[in-house]
Amino acid sequence: MALDNLPRFAAVGAGRMGRGIAIAFAYAGHRISLIDLRVRSDEAWLKLKAEALAEIQTSLTGLSQLGVIAAAHIPAMAARVDMVRADAAPAALRAAELVFEGVPETLAAKRDAFEQINLHCSSTAIITSTTSSILVTDLVPLVRLPERFLNMHWLNPAYIIPVVELSYHPGTSADVLARTKALMEGIGKLPVVCGPTPGYIVPRLQALIMNEAARMIEEGAATAEEIDKATRYGMGLRFAALGVVEFIDFGGSDILHHASREMSASVSAQRYTAPAIVDDMVAQGRLGLKTGSGFYSYEGRDIAAYRRDVLSRTLGMLKHAGLWRAPADETQP
Repeated sequence: MALDNLPRFAAVGAGRMGRGIAIAFAYAGHRISLIDLRVRSDEAWLKLKAEALAEIQTSLTGLSQLGVIAAAHIPAMAARVDMVRADAAPAALRAAELVFEGVPETLAAKRDAFEQINLHCSSTAIITSTTSSILVTDLVPLVRLPERFLNMHWLNPAYIIPVVELSYHPGTSADVLARTKALMEGIGKLPVVCGPTPGYIVPRLQALIMNEAARMIEEGAATAEEIDKATRYGMGLRFAALGVVEFIDFGGSDILHHASREMSASVSAQRYTAPAIVDDMVAQGRLGLKTGSGFYSYEGRDIAAYRRDVLSRTLGMLKHAGLWRAPADETQP
């Protein structure tokens, strides 16, 4: 088959992450090669292929049952995923302009996969790893032409959550980063960019929250049910309306400074001592929205309009959660 008849996108590794990425592209109307690089017997290959296609079918059916897509569209979407066996991988890789490596999380497995990717991919293809645990700088030596390489961390379910985290290394081309962002935005994703930092952005933040929740249960401070209620309808609802850093500015970095001081004394200095940047901002009087400068600058901004927008976002989340109540004046006869 001619290369121009093959998909422009390829996911290497036919496991859970590869299947989720495949659904995301198929949902957006694109064909994608789902490549298995392992040489398998006919029986093993057919088993893997059947499992992958069944999971894709089940996921799309779930979306249909929730009213997201029409059931009649499922066959066309599923057909956009080309299952590719190891012997056909070279052609699929040569045709791809954006490749997602998603093999198991070991350097040995990554090395084997990149040997094939290096050998067969076009020199202009963008190469990404979907690793959740290995720094992009540790994978750079495995990649030919590393200027076209970066990590891309998807949040599960990959075909639902819009954010994808792009972790670049010092040698990543600015053009490659821009092209990657544009391609992902083209399928409805929301790319966010970070350097070669452990845990990217989301896992690094959420690990702290999850560990602290587990500690509270361990200490007998609250039950799992109460913690989940508090996070879904308190913290989670607010952070769905305001970004974490925006939230600091909105309340004031001095609030964070004082809360951190109290909790570092009463709970754990190791976990709750504020970073120097917060202390410095308080010392400089850069408290956020109320002083006109914090992590963001509010110079020339219509503050009243911004506050209304934040209130509107928060009310929207409240209504979405089904917790909005009309005032008593409107409910009484």
